[in-house]
Parts: sequence; C-alpha cells; structure tokens
Amino acid sequence: MKILIDINEQYKETEVTVRCKKVDRASRKILDALEEETDLLIGTSGERQHILKPDSIDFFYTELEIVHASTTNGDYKMKEKLYELQDRLPSQQFIRISKSVIANLYHISHFEPSFHGTVIVYFHSGRKEYASRHYVRKIKKILNMNRRNRS
Repeated sequence: MKILIDINEQYKETEVTVRCKKVDRASRKILDALEEETDLLIGTSGERQHILKPDSIDFFYTELEIVHASTTNGDYKMKEKLYELQDRLPSQQFIRISKSVIANLYHISHFEPSFHGTVIVYFHSGRKEYASRHYVRKIKKILNMNRRNRS
C-alpha cells in the first residue's frame, strides 16, 4: 500500500482519494475510519430517549417492522432502518447475520451449528440469534473460519 500526503495552505478543504483494485480488508478499514460519523446512536425505551454507544450494542434486530438495539441494559427502539445502520456502522465490527439481524462481532461468544445449515450465534450477554444459511458463508469468510488444517 502506498500513502501520499500533499500538504498545501492553498487547499480550502481536505480531500481524500482511495485508489485500489478492489475493496479488501485494509482499504475497508481506511474507508471506515474516514466515514466514522457513528459516535452515538439514539434509542427509545418507553418515553425516554437514550444515547447508545455502538460498542455497547450486542446486535440490532427487526421485530414487527421496528428495529431494536439489544444491549446488556435492555432493548431500545431505533428510528433507523436496519440497512441504514449497516451503512453507518463500522463493517469490521458489525456484520449482517440474517435478513433481520446485524451483530456486533466483538460481543459474540460462540457459534453452534443448527438445522438446515443455519448457525446459532451466542452473545456474551447470554442472548442468542440465528444466522441464516445465506449469511453463514459470509460470516465464515469474515472470521477466517474456512481455513483447513493441513498436516
């Protein structure tokens, strides 16, 4: 990877250009750092609005067309749609595990195979969600679980 920095007082604003053959893990980290506007989220519990840090969230899920954030302190209703959260959150930390769930990788405890190619995802909080068959391959790729032991 080559990094070029051009500092000039004549520039009115900072401009960043990333040139790459494809978006790999290293370039994704750079893009996530540049796009990092997700410092805080707002979740609702009852009549109160709570400030939520993404690091405190186990997973986001959709129930009856309403998105919720699951934390150790409880669940909070979110105004954003699941796809909007997926676009805003750091992709190296939050991954889609089913059509209705985005999980925080740093809060996953372990996985357990289930029926028909699905996987049960257990969180440190004790909660669990199911990863649909469609997303299992992507999860394995992200976690480098496709490696085979060669003796």
